[in-house]
Amino acid sequence: MPDTEPTTRTRRKTRRRASAADSADVQKSRLAGSVGGRYRPLDESALPIIDQAVRGILQDIGMAEAPEIVVERVTAAGGSLDADGRLRFSADLIERALQGMQKDFTLCGRSPEHDMHLGGGRVHVGSGGAAPLILDLDSGVYRESTLKDLYDAARLVDSLEHLHFFSRSMVARDMPDLRSLDINTAYACLAGTTKHILSAVSKAEHVEEIAEICYCVAGSRDAFLQRPFLSLNINPPVPPMRFDADSCEVMAEAARLGIPLHSNTFGQMGASSPVTMAGTVAQTIAETLSGMIFAWLVNPEAKIIFGTRPMVTDLRTGAMSGGSGEAAIAMAASAQMANYYGLANSTIAGATDSKIADAQSGYEKALTVTLAAQAGSNLVTQAGGMQASLMGCALESYLIDNDMLGAILKSLSPIEVSETTLALGAIDEVVHGEGHFLGQPETLQRMQSDFVYPQVGDRRSIEDWQADGARDIREVARDRTRQILQQHYPRHLSAETDERLRQRFDIRLPREVMTGQ
Repeated sequence: MPDTEPTTRTRRKTRRRASAADSADVQKSRLAGSVGGRYRPLDESALPIIDQAVRGILQDIGMAEAPEIVVERVTAAGGSLDADGRLRFSADLIERALQGMQKDFTLCGRSPEHDMHLGGGRVHVGSGGAAPLILDLDSGVYRESTLKDLYDAARLVDSLEHLHFFSRSMVARDMPDLRSLDINTAYACLAGTTKHILSAVSKAEHVEEIAEICYCVAGSRDAFLQRPFLSLNINPPVPPMRFDADSCEVMAEAARLGIPLHSNTFGQMGASSPVTMAGTVAQTIAETLSGMIFAWLVNPEAKIIFGTRPMVTDLRTGAMSGGSGEAAIAMAASAQMANYYGLANSTIAGATDSKIADAQSGYEKALTVTLAAQAGSNLVTQAGGMQASLMGCALESYLIDNDMLGAILKSLSPIEVSETTLALGAIDEVVHGEGHFLGQPETLQRMQSDFVYPQVGDRRSIEDWQADGARDIREVARDRTRQILQQHYPRHLSAETDERLRQRFDIRLPREVMTGQ
């Protein structure tokens, strides 16, 4: 008489086979670019209402403290400066910009398998944060982050399947000045990973030097412009409704040089933006578009990412709360509006308030990243590695979050319904035969191709887990992090290219750090 249920030994054997098949070296993420957009926190009838509010804010309220470079471009294109010195955008200018901006485009990796095709609700997740602190892997105590920490984070992300890009996660606090910071940040990121880089620049005069680094790595200016593997995070607005002059100068240089750029706005609901969700979303979109319109006027061919970041203020502390349900909904609504406009876009999610990779960190990250992904955000930054409301980074968190992101991305997959997947023939065969599906030819094949398996999450039996020391996920992740950092040293920068960069720039990352010697 056939078994009606597979034995524990059989279950473990199948589990080991699937795990072994998935433990090979990480290749291209098969879930990158999965399509979201099924979650819509805003009713369809609300979208044009918010759009009209956005246009009204830009036309009737305008932006304060606009630097001359912005005033000149906007007023020449139909905007105006009112009696209070606020820069207003005409209805015609707003419409022309929304129609004229590039919609679907690609942010490239150093090789095509890491290319990210934006637009259309296609979802990619990655790092980010610019944290000033790192949770030391050995002591478990927060300290100031360094250039080596940034390079190590890039190496980790380079090795993790479900993190699709590397956005500068930490500030190298050991750099002596802003120029050294900007140049060495770009270098450490580019040396650490072949995935697309999101870096940052403090001063406009540094942008051309970052471009030179990119041209050198690509082989030529034209090669980089054809396949841009680095983009710049820029925050031109300062909520509520003001411009930052330095950021505007950086944006103009990036647009002029053809470097893809992110027009980002960080507001805080109840502090620098209205306490209502709709008001915060509308203001944040207006601020973000003000930067995008300026960049588009500088270069109509510029690749500009719509980077709304409506954050939430915790009433009890006055601090930003990145892991709240309200933040998750606001980010998802922003992604929904970006898709309404048809703009390539990014949001923040994963900005947990927890200081370590604990249960609070897990539920806050899972909630915020899931809603952003399901809403169809093209780039979900801060999705891995960040702690303490973006003030800290923890290297082991990248590995734990990589597991989480794989599950979230898999949740975007629609269920295929067909004669094959309904499997009526297999059901008939099994119920009249062995009584389980483990021996079916398609079972192992599909469990290897269709299922996503965690790398540090534990699915073993209680007995196996206890026999292995009953370790929690942070212990396992720390050990695996050390293993990766001891073994994974990317070699995609040739010795000749590296030497040219070191001769031209003050590169402060020692060569021995990059070889494990």
